[in-house]
Formats: sequence, structure tokens, C-alpha cells
Amino acid sequence: MNNKVLSNLSYGVYVVSTCAQDRPTGCIANSVMQVTHDTIAISIHHDNFTNKCIKECKKFAISILGVDVGDNIIPVFGFSSGKDTEKFKGVNFKEIDGLDIIADATGYIICELINQMETETHTIFLGKIIDGDILNNEIPMTYSYYHQVKKGTSPEKAPTFNNNPTPKGNNVAYKCTICGYIYEGDLTKEPDTYLCPICKQPKDKFIKL
Repeated sequence: MNNKVLSNLSYGVYVVSTCAQDRPTGCIANSVMQVTHDTIAISIHHDNFTNKCIKECKKFAISILGVDVGDNIIPVFGFSSGKDTEKFKGVNFKEIDGLDIIADATGYIICELINQMETETHTIFLGKIIDGDILNNEIPMTYSYYHQVKKGTSPEKAPTFNNNPTPKGNNVAYKCTICGYIYEGDLTKEPDTYLCPICKQPKDKFIKL
């Protein structure tokens, strides 16, 4: 099978948030789908702290990220664990129906959990929409935009994660060992203050491909 055909499917970029016992938490998701006029499906990896919390909280929120989302959102929600990180600390957020959503998102949807299905690696959660609104007129970010313009990559536990990213052509390239971002070119020519544009880690976190 040619796995590249899967990249032709349409995805967005979202923060799925819920409540832990003592604080809000959440993670980046790209597999979000409207099933019916009032039902949403999301896919969350078994190992994600958010997965466990959705099952306990019975509610989740979806913040729809725009193309100009703050640089701190994807690193915090995509490449750190809510088990040991207060993800909403330092983030501009709003509380809606007891759940925190990203205030700078283009919009949000609040759902009550009504069903779930387990796959080998992910849980598919079904939620009944109980609230939602548009927050600004920014263009929603597609997953294609995230890859092609922002040069981002999938978190390891995302459904679309590619374990073997390759640089284009025969150019020298470096891979961030934290988030998988591919730097095409000679990274040694960048100053020591260079940070990965996705997860904000320093140069010493990169390996040459």
C-alpha cells in the first residue's frame, strides 16, 4: 500500500481539552469529525493523559486553531504530558461550561461523552454537542498548512504520525528528537540560540539524517 495517499485526506488542527482531578488538561488532535448535526467524533491515543481524563470527566472541548495560533500552543499541548505539566498555565484561555478552551482559537465546541470505541492504539470518543461558538474570523489551520507552511510534524501518538520522515532531495537535514521537526540545511550554521520552531528545544536536541 502507498501510505502517501492518506495525506490527501483533510485534517484540521485542534486542542482537545477536558478536566483532570485538580486542573484542566488537553492535547493536540487532528482527527476530529462531525458525525451528525449534533455529534462529534475524536480520536485520542491510549497513552495520552487526556484519554484517561475524558473517560473520567465525561466531557471534552475542542478549540479550533487558526493559522496564526500562538507559538506556544502546539509545543505545550502537542509535545508535553498533562501528567506533569499544567498546560493552561501561561496560556490565554476561557472557561466554558466548566472546561477551558483556547481564547485565541477560531472557535470552540463543547461535548458531553455519549460513547466510545477502542482500537489497537486509540480511543474514538463520541460526544453530543452542547455548546459552541465562533471566537474570531481567523482562517482555521489545516494539517496540510501545519506541515507545509509551519513545517510541523505529528506528535508521536497522533493517528497520522510518520515514524520515518525523510528530507526532500539530497540536501543535508537534521531531525528534532523531541517533536520530529525536519530542518533542511546545515544546522551547524545556525546560532547556538536557535530553537526548534515547533517544540522550542535547542540545537543539541537535533540529530543529523
